[in-house]
Amino acid sequence: MSNYEAINDLSFLLVEPSDTQRKIIVKALQEAGIKQIECVNSIQETIDTLSSFPPDLVISSMYLPDGSANDLIDQIRSNEETEGQCFMLISSERNKEHLEHLRQSGVLAILPKPFSLKDLKRAIHATLDLIIEEEIDLEMFDPRTLRVLVTDDSLMARKHISKTLNTMGIEDIEFAENGREAIETLSQSEFDLIITDYNMPEMDGKELTDAVRQTPEWDSPPYSNGQLEFRRQSIIKHRSRRRRCNLRQAV
Repeated sequence: MSNYEAINDLSFLLVEPSDTQRKIIVKALQEAGIKQIECVNSIQETIDTLSSFPPDLVISSMYLPDGSANDLIDQIRSNEETEGQCFMLISSERNKEHLEHLRQSGVLAILPKPFSLKDLKRAIHATLDLIIEEEIDLEMFDPRTLRVLVTDDSLMARKHISKTLNTMGIEDIEFAENGREAIETLSQSEFDLIITDYNMPEMDGKELTDAVRQTPEWDSPPYSNGQLEFRRQSIIKHRSRRRRCNLRQAV
């Protein structure tokens, strides 16, 4: 499947209370090749829609009539049916503290307003990275035999990733809070898959990835380097609608 065909197949849910902003974003999405776009105005409408038709990507503004994007992502992540939902923020918010909760909750991208069509396409292709057929299909493996090391300084993120892995049948999971802890764990045990966040204290995801690549006995397992905003993040997608589970190997 080509990227163009894959983009045509994507379904988006836009959460935007402003008529003007909604028209601007919908037009940009259409220019980027997205055909299936549904629009809602509030958190409650979003939750109702997700329960009946989960899209490939939720795009939300920061401030909504019944709360904020932080409130929305909390509701999405706290529901087992929607916790793996891909989520992107489009907002003029510049306060890093206001955005940090979204970052820690595993948003796929944070796109600032005003945005260019090029930036929007980058976010769309980041979504494709999670769902097109360039993924490692777990049907090739018995998930019960896989050992996974999850590295993230956020307890919420570790719990979210662990739950997602559990739904795939993966139970043998160990955790590290930063790259340095991961290195210590790797020196004592072997793993089939390493999943890491990017921004962490002590040693970040890039430094951890470099250390793994430079150590021959560690460089055999695939690893996902999860990075925030447009950097590849999470690389885990539970696709219950398609009755299959995939992990994409980071390049």
